[in-house]
Amino acid sequence: MKKITIEPITRLEGEAKIEIFLDEEGDVADAFFQVVELRGFERFCEGRPVEEMPRITTRICGVCPGAHHIASTKAVDAVFGVEPPEVAKKIRELFYCAHIIHSHAAHFYALAGPDFILGPSAEPEKRNILGVIEAVGLDVGKKVITARAYAQKIQEMIGGKATHPVFGLPGGISKPLSGEEINQIEDMGRFLVEFSQFGLELFDNLILKKKELADLITGDIYRHETYYMGMVDENNMVNFYDGDIRVVDQEGKEYARFKPKDYLNYIGEHVEPWSYLKFPYLKGVGWKGLVDGRESGIYRVNSLARLNVADGMATPLAQEAYQKMFSILGGKPSHATLAFNWARLVEIMYASERLLELAADKDITSNEVRTIPKATPTEGVGCVEAPRGTLLHHYWTDEDGIITKVNLIVATGMNNAGMCMSVKKAAQSLIKKGNIDQGLLNMVEMAFRAYDPCLACATHSLPGHMPLEVIIRDARGNEVKRLSRDAR
Repeated sequence: MKKITIEPITRLEGEAKIEIFLDEEGDVADAFFQVVELRGFERFCEGRPVEEMPRITTRICGVCPGAHHIASTKAVDAVFGVEPPEVAKKIRELFYCAHIIHSHAAHFYALAGPDFILGPSAEPEKRNILGVIEAVGLDVGKKVITARAYAQKIQEMIGGKATHPVFGLPGGISKPLSGEEINQIEDMGRFLVEFSQFGLELFDNLILKKKELADLITGDIYRHETYYMGMVDENNMVNFYDGDIRVVDQEGKEYARFKPKDYLNYIGEHVEPWSYLKFPYLKGVGWKGLVDGRESGIYRVNSLARLNVADGMATPLAQEAYQKMFSILGGKPSHATLAFNWARLVEIMYASERLLELAADKDITSNEVRTIPKATPTEGVGCVEAPRGTLLHHYWTDEDGIITKVNLIVATGMNNAGMCMSVKKAAQSLIKKGNIDQGLLNMVEMAFRAYDPCLACATHSLPGHMPLEVIIRDARGNEVKRLSRDAR
C-alpha cells in the first residue's frame, strides 16, 4: 500500500499532517488528518489563582487570544458568582466584535482566499496573500490591511494590549471608555461596515460568478451531513458573546438547547491514539466513529454552523447577506463545508454592525464597569463563540480560589472529527488511479482549511501519560525502526 504524506500542511495555526493511503489500484483506501503537537494547557494551570486565568490563557496562541480572554473572564465571573454591570458586558462584547473581524478577515483573505481567488491549482508560490493582492489590485490589499489594523486598534484600546488583552476582571473590566475613545471607535466602525459590504461583493464577483468555483462550494466533494452547534440569543439570533448553546440536526430541527454550564450533560470526548486532539461528540447520540448522518454523534461548529443553528442575524445588512447565502446554497441547514468561508464574510458584516451599535449606546462611557466579587470561589463555566466555533472554559477551585482542575473544550477540537472526515472524503473524491498533482493535494488541504483550525489551544494530554512515537530512518529517509508508547 502506497502512502502519501502532506507535511507540513499549510495556512493554519499549529502543526499537523495528512497521510493518504492508496490501494493497489491507486485509489484512496484511507486518509488521516493527524495533529502532531501538544500544548496541554489544562495541566499547568493547576495551582494558580483563578483570577490570573484570563491573562494566562491568552498565551495559548496569538491567533485567538481575545476569545480565550473573554471565555476565561466569564468563567471567573461564574467561579466568584458575580454578575458584571451591563456596561461592562457591552464593552466586552464591543471588544469581542473587533476580535471576530480581525480573525475572520485574516482567514478569508490570507488563508482561504488564495484557493478561491487564484484557483485551487494555482502555482504554490502564487497561492498566498501576495498573490491575492496581485490578482485583485493594491487598493483591495490596502482595504484589508486597514480593516485589520482598525480591528486590532479597537482591541488594543479596550483590552490594554494589542495581542494579549488584560482588561477582563472578575465582575467586570479594568477601565471605562472615554468619549474620545468612543468617537474613534465609531469612525473605525463605519469603515468596517463598508469593508464588510465590499468583502461580500468581492465574494459575489470573484467566486460565485465563476461556475467552477460555485460548483465546488455546492458540490459533493466537501459535503457532510452532521449535527451543528452554536450560540444563540433569546430570539435564536447569532450571538458571539452570550446566550444558550443550540444544536440542530441534519434537517435543521432543534436537537438540544442548553446553558453553557450544563455542557457536560451533552458533550462527550472520544480519544484516538494517533492524534493529540480529542474528538467531542453528542452524548445523547453516541460515538459511532468517523462517519456522518443522524446516527453519528459528530457535530460541527464555526461560522456556517452558527448560521445553521440560528434563525437569522440581529443586524439588517448581515440578515440580508444571510438570506442571500442560504438561498444560493439551497436552504438551511447547508452541509457545504467550503461555505464556512462565505459564512465568515456574513459574520464580519454582523460583527461590524454590532460593534457600531454598541459604540453608539448612550451608556457605553459609564464608569460603572465592575462589581466587586464577595462570594467564596467554587466552580464556573465561561463560553463564547470563538471565530472557530463554540469555546468552553471550565474551572474548579478550592475555597481560596486556587485552581484544582481545568477543562478547555475548544472549537478546533469540536471540529476534529469533521476535519478528519472532510480530508478523507476529499482525498477519495479527487485522487483516482494514482493520478496526483500539487493542485489535487491542495484541494485535499482545502478540506481542513475551511474550518480555520487553530491547533495550539486544542491539543491535550491524557492524564498522567503522553503518547509518543519515534521513527528511525536511514540516510536515504527509509524507515528502519518504529518505537511507540501508546496513550493510556
